[in-house]
Amino acid sequence: MSVIIVLGAVVLVVGLWLVLIYNGLVKARQVKEEAWSGIDVQLKRRADLIPNLVETVKGYAAHEKETLAELVELRNRVQAVAPGDVAGRAAAEGLLSQALGRIVALAEAYPDLKASQNFAALQDSLQAVEDDLQMARRYYNGAARDLNVRVESFPSNLVAGSFGFAKAAYFEVANPADRAVPSVKF
Repeated sequence: MSVIIVLGAVVLVVGLWLVLIYNGLVKARQVKEEAWSGIDVQLKRRADLIPNLVETVKGYAAHEKETLAELVELRNRVQAVAPGDVAGRAAAEGLLSQALGRIVALAEAYPDLKASQNFAALQDSLQAVEDDLQMARRYYNGAARDLNVRVESFPSNLVAGSFGFAKAAYFEVANPADRAVPSVKF
């Protein structure tokens, strides 16, 4: 009789332990998804600024149509990336960041544009979004790291593998030149 009680207690402890590991994995996955949502919101804010930025620059730099068209095309490409494709989104966003940097750099060649209150307000908004985006990327990558540690660490890797938990991709830019955030201060 006491062997049955001990065996039952062992089964209960192992069952509780598995539940705790599973719940920890679920929590880590949810934090990662919430963090990705934060990045997505900031990227949407940045994408929403682009049409206003393009229209403002058009008025001052009509012969820069190729650069402006590239910016709009890159924005559309970013929006076409499949949801959940972190690596694809990071690559597309890197190209968009470079194009934004070139647009902002146009202000140096056009003093009237640089002095425009509308352009200055857009620059300030863009800088605020870039700062928020940087924080959101850090938070996401931290959440992805925490999930990845749980998915790969023993003994939680046994539970993760059994229930289909997978490693999360980091939001990073592959090309080092793409890592440069455009400077929008003059």
